[in-house]
Amino acid sequence: MRRQLRLGLFIQETGHHIAGWRAPQAAANAGRDFRHQVELAKLAEAARFDLLFIQDSYAMRGANDIEALKHTARSVHWDPITALSALAMVTERIGLIGTATTTYNEPYTLARHFASLDHISEGRAGWNLVTSNNEAEALNFSRDQHAVHGDRYARAAEFLAVVKGLWDTWEDDAFVDDKQAGQFFDPARLHVLNHKGEHFSVKGPMTLARPPQGHPVLVQAGSSDTGKRLGAATADVIFTAQQNLEAAQHFYADMKALAVEAGRDPGQLLIMPGLLPVVAATQAEAEEKFQALQDQVLPEVGLATLATTLGEVDLSGYDLDGPVPDLPEANGPKSRRQLLIDMARRDNLTIRQLYQRVVGARGHLTIVGTPEQVADVMEQWLLEGAADGFNIMPAHLPVGLSDFTELVVPELQRRGLFRTEYEGSTLREHLGLARPINQHVR
Repeated sequence: MRRQLRLGLFIQETGHHIAGWRAPQAAANAGRDFRHQVELAKLAEAARFDLLFIQDSYAMRGANDIEALKHTARSVHWDPITALSALAMVTERIGLIGTATTTYNEPYTLARHFASLDHISEGRAGWNLVTSNNEAEALNFSRDQHAVHGDRYARAAEFLAVVKGLWDTWEDDAFVDDKQAGQFFDPARLHVLNHKGEHFSVKGPMTLARPPQGHPVLVQAGSSDTGKRLGAATADVIFTAQQNLEAAQHFYADMKALAVEAGRDPGQLLIMPGLLPVVAATQAEAEEKFQALQDQVLPEVGLATLATTLGEVDLSGYDLDGPVPDLPEANGPKSRRQLLIDMARRDNLTIRQLYQRVVGARGHLTIVGTPEQVADVMEQWLLEGAADGFNIMPAHLPVGLSDFTELVVPELQRRGLFRTEYEGSTLREHLGLARPINQHVR
């Protein structure tokens, strides 16, 4: 069989383009009316997507520029665990991945949250582990400043080890449910964690049975050297932003090699770049649709979006039609920030030209064209070692998603690159990932 693509729907309430909420058919109130999220989940499941993904931050992005923020729909978004638990009740097959930070949470709490979601969804949960690149989150957790990058990742590694240990509290056959003998579980198959480390002291045991998938699918998106090594050693899926085939191939090969170095099967680490498709029957129509969105971007919004993506850098004192200045080191986003700086230097972009590229997909790949053209790029990246699948980022919702499901998905299916029916019921089965063996049995 030909290799097939993995497809995720990356939900941003009104769509990923910063002006997407202004499109005539966009659901501007999607961050306040949950019925829109239900519609998107059902649409993606009907198209046989592997998963849907909800990002998160514990602080409003761009809140230091309310005058620019008021022109966007970025000020409100759903809590992922709450939203995904609700979506589990109105879907049957699609995977449900939510973001949660290791910097402003406790491992026992998140272990229970994602184990609960996995049980509620009958094996469709996933955790996108982040270390928080939004420095403003610190101010919502009684801290004066954000933890430094290296410390955040050291905490994350121990955090993850504790969570996995808690997920393995109970062996799969621990519960005997023997009513006649009056025995609910076998104590020999219960394992108390008793973790004491540099950052955490967690006794356990966890008050939930082992998740149906063993461990919910683990996703990471860090592309700094530290983030890549943690992801290669521990993650099942890597979300990434890649601008072109050559860079994507380099990242893909690097991650697979790091997985081997960590003693893992590289086939059990999936690489899924983000992709913003603007698709129509003709190239001219697709370009017209994209330009209509670009024309709705106010300069102050474009500048603020760029500043936030670079780590809340103040660019207000610079000429928008001048070059991107040298920027001081930041303690927020690392890899995405560097991607944008490299893009500006490589293509000799002005600040205005750079924000015009960022307002749509924030550094992710953007394809504007026909269904065949979008499918051509996706097929090339799959077959030439640049991706195992894509996280689809519709410019505005729901139309951007329905355009993709109605135009691109059938073309991918015609080429044998994407399923026509689900073959499994859990997210691990969709993605071809092995179910982890309980560490106490292993």
